[in-house]
Amino acid sequence: MTEIATRVDLALLGIRVEVPVRRRSGAGPSDDGHVLIGGAGAAIPLRWDSPYTLRGDRLLLEGTDLGVTVEPVRRPHFYDLSTADGVSYEKIARLHGKDVLATTVVQTCIRYAEDQRCRFCAIEASLEAGATIAVKRPEQLAEVAAAAVRLDGVRQMVMTTGTSAGKDRGARHLARCVRAVKQAVPQLPIQVQCEPPGDPAVLSELRDAGADSIGIHVESLDDRVRARWMPGKSTVPLSEYRSAWREAVRVFGRNQVSTYLLVGLGEDPDELVSGAKELIRMGVYPFIVPFRPLAGTLAVDVDGALAPEPERLEAVTRAVAAELRRAGMLGVAQKAGCAACGACSVLQSAGG
Repeated sequence: MTEIATRVDLALLGIRVEVPVRRRSGAGPSDDGHVLIGGAGAAIPLRWDSPYTLRGDRLLLEGTDLGVTVEPVRRPHFYDLSTADGVSYEKIARLHGKDVLATTVVQTCIRYAEDQRCRFCAIEASLEAGATIAVKRPEQLAEVAAAAVRLDGVRQMVMTTGTSAGKDRGARHLARCVRAVKQAVPQLPIQVQCEPPGDPAVLSELRDAGADSIGIHVESLDDRVRARWMPGKSTVPLSEYRSAWREAVRVFGRNQVSTYLLVGLGEDPDELVSGAKELIRMGVYPFIVPFRPLAGTLAVDVDGALAPEPERLEAVTRAVAAELRRAGMLGVAQKAGCAACGACSVLQSAGG
């Protein structure tokens, strides 16, 4: 396993390399290249000012060989295909990490107006750039998923969505997409990601459609941080998130529910760890991810919008990983999703 301090450094400082599979700014706080570090999937920023680089498949720090192998994830074969009506499969779903198929089923969000937008999110940027399509139809996703499993050995799928104006906040379209994919590839585990649906019964609809796990992402448990960084999303009170998490744990099971917690938004680290402990007691996996200001987002509009110090990220990650181990809740035990993949976090390197 890569030493955690090195993994933390890579998560924050990135690496000087070109890779064939990368995720540019979109529906979430990452903009990374996908590599295997010691055989484990990792999403690492691609930065030409990084002190880390590669010589062959060896990781170098300012020219010194660290004894760690790094291999770029190869471009998947399914990217070469298109639907009958000419839509590239790559615009419908993307490879994340080494074996995860990911898609944003609706690439627009009701909270994308400048005064409402999450300051770390650029969900509509890839749509504006022509890199994706606005709405992925269930039958399109089923076609792509079947090809990705057949041609590239994809082992799990993640479906997220921009928030819609409906009471379900987009969850019912997710359910339709899950059902179609499960009909095409029944063995493929799927995680869905959405805001808390206005009607908690929708969580059972997602499970009945075939979803194996769920992410209900809050990003911060501090209301002051939420109002500053997520002015639209913060209007959904934390009490509604807690109700949704409890119901999701009842429906999907303990450690099959997760939520992002971002390090670097200005939250007190001790309070962040305390909040993570609360989530773990509920049976919810807190997926700890470093914030990084990204092009295309509004992060520059927030005072002090800087990535966390390596020492802070490592301390928080180690503390949360220890709590997860004590609770017997490991990311690799999740059936599908971000925690199961682990590429965007350092938690798995820390034993969580």
